[in-house]
Amino acid sequence: MNVGEVAALAGVTVRTLHHYDRIGLLSPSGRTAAGYRQYSPADLDRLHQVLLYRELGFPLEEVATLLDDPSADPAEHLRRQHRLLQDRLERTRAVIAAVEKELEARAMGISLTPEERFEVFGEHDPAQYEAEVRERWGETDAYAESQRRTRGYTKEDWLRVKAEGEDVERRFAEAMRAGVPADSEQAMDLAEEHRQQISRNFYDCSPQMHAGLGRVYVEDERFTAHYEQVAPGLAQYVSTAVQTNAARQDG
Repeated sequence: MNVGEVAALAGVTVRTLHHYDRIGLLSPSGRTAAGYRQYSPADLDRLHQVLLYRELGFPLEEVATLLDDPSADPAEHLRRQHRLLQDRLERTRAVIAAVEKELEARAMGISLTPEERFEVFGEHDPAQYEAEVRERWGETDAYAESQRRTRGYTKEDWLRVKAEGEDVERRFAEAMRAGVPADSEQAMDLAEEHRQQISRNFYDCSPQMHAGLGRVYVEDERFTAHYEQVAPGLAQYVSTAVQTNAARQDG
């Protein structure tokens, strides 16, 4: 086979084959009368081995040693290369995870660096729930409105939103510990403040939508766990206050 045919068969360039010939890595067995390279089946076998080692990341110098030095141990070289590839794979997985996290954050409109997101959200980055949120509410006006608003939020905006949420949660917990009934005016006023926070920062949260969120707080273990970390029993307390306030707002 001539050099062009071999290049097409192996998926490499003619220039690459010329380079392999110059450095003695793969020299064709024959030449035509006009001096053109001609490759035998044995040459193609050697090229296959060269390309295999190159795919594994071996430098050309090591490839030549593996193929030509009778004392070289191909198995040991392969074991070393296997370790290197495993390390590279772990690093690649870490990079992929970081990129996926960034894509999810951008999809949610959270335009913060990974460091800023960790500073604001800690281990509870909302980007990890983006796929679920988009599946459940992606077609709603509320989702679109939240995306539009939060896309321009800075780190300071998110810190403010977080502080507002933590403040109303703290006051809910204080009211519960003080024995204030969850269906009292005081608790309902806190629930209304919570609804207004959502409307102000994310989307227009109607009383009916807020009541739905209140049910989620006790039906979804992740929300329940969040409130229970603030104070035992708080998830049910907030849920009751929110749903009672929704009925009050509806008149």
